Amino acid sequence: MCKTISNILSFILAVALLSTAGYAQDKVGTTAAPFLGISVNPRATAMGAAFTAVSNDVSALYYNPGALPHAAKSQFTVAHTEWLVNTNLNWVGFLLKVDGTNAIGLSLTQLDYGQDQVTTVQFPEGTGETWEASDIALSMSYGRFLTDRFSIGGSVKYIQQKIWNENSAAYAFDVGLLFITQFNDMKLGMSISNFGTDMKMEGKDLLERVDLDPDAIGHNENIVSNLKTDAWPLPLFFRVGVSMDVINNDFNRLTLAVDAMRPSDNSETINVGGEWGFYDMIFFRGGYKSLFRDESEEGLTLGIGLGLPSMNRFGWSFDYTYADFGRFEDIHMFALSVMF
Repeated sequence: MCKTISNILSFILAVALLSTAGYAQDKVGTTAAPFLGISVNPRATAMGAAFTAVSNDVSALYYNPGALPHAAKSQFTVAHTEWLVNTNLNWVGFLLKVDGTNAIGLSLTQLDYGQDQVTTVQFPEGTGETWEASDIALSMSYGRFLTDRFSIGGSVKYIQQKIWNENSAAYAFDVGLLFITQFNDMKLGMSISNFGTDMKMEGKDLLERVDLDPDAIGHNENIVSNLKTDAWPLPLFFRVGVSMDVINNDFNRLTLAVDAMRPSDNSETINVGGEWGFYDMIFFRGGYKSLFRDESEEGLTLGIGLGLPSMNRFGWSFDYTYADFGRFEDIHMFALSVMF
């Protein structure tokens, strides 16, 4: 079994290094679907997004599918984020504990850009039409224990971006693992996200009528052409994390976590965070994102959580997070969860 685990770790690490080896220069703006890099859950975001080795709830669907079976209960979560420039990020996650070994999950991510008027040179005040844009990612996940301390999991994703009458789609998968060491049950996690196909915009607004030879007569002057757009890769994220409960008793628990992240569309970064919980009912969280990344606007994250004791097998929790985004407006995130 140890040899099998070693082979799995070696394979995942090799894929991650090969997939990101070609991105040594400035990589900002070189991929499609940048919304895939937005943290979707208030609890994880409040801990500075240092969650690869903490994922013991429905957040594992985003950060590390290998941690799915570590969740104590099944969980359903609805989260809302007031994102930049009046956009809204909505996330729905469902995690089902099949048994003590297996867990499955579904998640839906939607970034809504809103609507605006269509303007042209002839109608600068608007044509009476409106346009809208949105991004969507739908994933199905599965995770299982290979031993009592080692678990692995993966996700399959469908990703779509749409702006007015144009859209593009791609398929991708995530893979992750989580290992609990014998040193104070310290956890080590690793995941690769968004390994998949390229995205290319297509739609009726790219169809144009052209006259191939304006000087000739007696031919079709309205040949339909299709404007060619380039294909762009998905942003690939390689995460390695460590977490540990430095305090854990009947009254309170203090968890500290650190993540190292290597994205294919930006420079490497470090995220740090912690969570202090009292009686598993009141939680205070804090963290810092994007350490050592030049010109990053992200930074301090703070959050709170409230949990209600189980009643009729159901437990409820509410989470709120504030995130500093530099010269942009501050970010506010909310989530409501039910455990069963």
